Amino acid sequence: MSAPIVILAVGNPSRGDDAIGPILHERLVAWLRDTPMAGQFELIEDFQLNIEHALDLLGRELVLFIDAGEGTPAPFSFTRIEPAPGIAHSSHELPPEAVLEVFRRTLHQEPPAAFVLCVRGEAFELGEPLSQAAQENVEGAWACLQQLFRHPDRESWEGQATP
Repeated sequence: MSAPIVILAVGNPSRGDDAIGPILHERLVAWLRDTPMAGQFELIEDFQLNIEHALDLLGRELVLFIDAGEGTPAPFSFTRIEPAPGIAHSSHELPPEAVLEVFRRTLHQEPPAAFVLCVRGEAFELGEPLSQAAQENVEGAWACLQQLFRHPDRESWEGQATP
């Protein structure tokens, strides 16, 4: 049986602030390791979202996508999302809304309630370290994640989401 909540953290650790998703993934793995909450969550890390990630949503109650964003309000945004067709140059690099749409079309059912935690990044160049601004934004996002994980239900998450 699947954990009721799946977290999909995306980003490339070799591209500066694009490492935000993987950094938060690592923190969550360590934080949850020895807690009774661990069984409620499945954590998945990848460079980018693909159509195959739609299958990771099967049997879930909630899904959270974590990613870095250029131009995102600092330190982060936390929003509820709905299925929508995505624009991609291939079957890879889908936005979270498109993953939900693939789920809907492929499995002929509505996807679980879905949210995006997008953390503001500044520098995404290959080989660059995490910027100071991104490090500060990660700390704000980390506090948000801890709150979300302490209250892992749709109503609580919707109450924290911005329109």
